[in-house]
Amino acid sequence: MKLDRELQKQVLAALEWEPSVDAAQIGVTANSGVVTLQGDVTTYFQKTVAERTARHVQGVKAVANELTVKPTATTGRTDAEIATAIVNALKWDAAVPKDAVQATVEHGHVTLTGSVTWHFQRQAAEAALRHLYGIKSVVNSIFVKPPISAVDVKAKIEAAFKRNAEVDARHVKVEAREGAVILTGTVHSLFERDEAERAAWSAPGVIEVEDHLQVVG
Repeated sequence: MKLDRELQKQVLAALEWEPSVDAAQIGVTANSGVVTLQGDVTTYFQKTVAERTARHVQGVKAVANELTVKPTATTGRTDAEIATAIVNALKWDAAVPKDAVQATVEHGHVTLTGSVTWHFQRQAAEAALRHLYGIKSVVNSIFVKPPISAVDVKAKIEAAFKRNAEVDARHVKVEAREGAVILTGTVHSLFERDEAERAAWSAPGVIEVEDHLQVVG
C-alpha cells in the first residue's frame, strides 16, 4: 500500500509538471504498479499526453486510461468538420501513404482503416489526428502488410535490441511467426518495455506485437 501511495504521488507530480494537461481534472489511483487515470479532459491530445506522462514514471507497470474527452463550446466540432480536418491532416502528413488510409467519424469517435507497408505509417496516421479538436477517441484498424519472412523479422528485431541503449537485450526473447512478434522476458521499467515494443514494431513486416514482458526491479 505504501508503494502504491508513493507511486500515485509521483504520477500526480508528473502530471502537474506537464504544461499541456490540467492535472486538477485528473484523478490517479495505483494498485500493484498499475495506474488508473480518471476524469474529464477537453481534447484527445490531453488524454494521450496524460497517458504518456504516466507511463514514463519509474515504477509504473501499466496504465489504464479511463479519461473521458468532453469537448467544450470552443473545442467541440461536428462529425463533418472532424472528417474534413482528418482528410487534410492525412493528406499533408508525409509519413502517411497517399490514399492508403480512410477514416469514419461517429459522434466524435474515429475509426481508421486501410493498409500500409510499415508500422510507423500506421502510427503516423493516428498521430496526425491527436491535435485535432472534437475527437473523443481513435480506433486504429489500419492493416500492415507483411513483406518479409519471420526469420528475417526475428533477426532484425534482435539486432535492434542490441543497438538500443534503453533495452537490455540479454533479458528479452523474441519469437516471430507470420508477421506476429511475441516478446517475453523481463525489463526494469515501463519505459524500457515501451522501447522494446517500439523496436519490435519498427521491423518490416510486423503486423502484431504480443508484449508479455514483465517489469521487475
